[in-house]
Amino acid sequence: MSAVPVRPPAPSRRRHALVGLGSRREFYQDGIEVTHAAAAELVAVCDVNPGRIELAQARAAARGVAVPRGYLAAEFPRLLAETRPDVVIVTTPDAAHAGYVVAALEAGCEVITEKPMTTDADACRRILEACRRTGRHCRVAFNYRYSPARTQVKDLLLRGTVGEVLSVDFHWLLNTHHGADYFRRWHARKDTSGGLFVHKATHHFDLVNWWLGAVPVAVSAAGSRRFYTPETARRLGLGGPHERCLTCPVAARCPFRLDLAADPRLRALYLGNEAHDGYLRDRCVFREDIDIEDTMSAAVSYDSGALLTYSLNAYNAWEGYQVAFNGTAGRIEHTLVETVYREGREAAPTPDGPEVRTRVIPLRGAAEELTPWRADGDHGGGDRLMLEEILAPGAVADPYLRRADERAGAASILVGVAANRSLATGARVRLADLVGDLPRPEYPVAAPGAA
Repeated sequence: MSAVPVRPPAPSRRRHALVGLGSRREFYQDGIEVTHAAAAELVAVCDVNPGRIELAQARAAARGVAVPRGYLAAEFPRLLAETRPDVVIVTTPDAAHAGYVVAALEAGCEVITEKPMTTDADACRRILEACRRTGRHCRVAFNYRYSPARTQVKDLLLRGTVGEVLSVDFHWLLNTHHGADYFRRWHARKDTSGGLFVHKATHHFDLVNWWLGAVPVAVSAAGSRRFYTPETARRLGLGGPHERCLTCPVAARCPFRLDLAADPRLRALYLGNEAHDGYLRDRCVFREDIDIEDTMSAAVSYDSGALLTYSLNAYNAWEGYQVAFNGTAGRIEHTLVETVYREGREAAPTPDGPEVRTRVIPLRGAAEELTPWRADGDHGGGDRLMLEEILAPGAVADPYLRRADERAGAASILVGVAANRSLATGARVRLADLVGDLPRPEYPVAAPGAA
């Protein structure tokens, strides 16, 4: 009698808990419940706001999947004990990350946190110590690494296309749609976001760290709030700052108005849930109590000897960045225009997505314009590729080591933390003075297929 072939057991789905149910929650919930449902399941959701817990549960119920159990923030230890997740994903406001990350590590979970890993040196030390103590890693979701155009730059540098990189010029521009949004919500306070030097620039500092395969050593910085001020409101004829857009007497003629009631998604997520926690998503971008900068620059030195000159401004006519690598054998120039702001509305610059330009300029000879690497999806295709790697481990080859853990998370946020300290003191700040010896992230040493 012939043997009956034995079907291998179906792989079990990993159990996920999602903490922090703001707008980024949908990205992960949809990835777990739809795109990667064969490999993942959502067993619990957690937030300070019971209304947003109900929204997340209703989203699951509407698509006919198992409804995750809901927990308030204070019940997080009970979530860990009762639902026993394999993976905890943290998408709360930045200053709250560390508490959830450490508790989940100590409970034996894998941890994934949105960037920035945390907002200050003390919390960074707590996470690094918890990782050492538990032998586990905290994954930091740096989606920009996964964008093919940025991976292409990494490939060029790994191949030694311009020799040893001696300096980097990096200028990031936020437009008056995206940039303004940081000044109306919780990001506008350093005690919750660390300011744009931490919250936003962590992406940029991580990219440079990863591109160079080097560790930052010291930072000096300058910055101020120059545009999102009461003076600008008066200059625009708006009569000075008001509390929020919903009740603003001049909202109809303010170019920075956010109409929560007109957007079904924002109305459900925020306006409909204000009664639970008092969080106002549409506060005036010109109000007095904002304490983050909108105009900033930094000079960063690296253990490789390379120097970074960096700037970030939050009130530009287009959004994207310009970066140049100056090496011993030439220069790489890489520009990405993500969006422009025309006639009061945001529009993509081309039908095909971001406008990308990368060229290599040797010390001698003609410049070469490269065809950019591309992928579909948000953040230059990075979101889709990163989510696949997170929720279906091993499904995506990663020869460029784009996966980042607490070492890379620390190396990026500490540049911003040091920049904030430099702003306050006027001094150059060494990262070692913030956390001691910084553990070196894992970086690739050669491009795939390079000789």
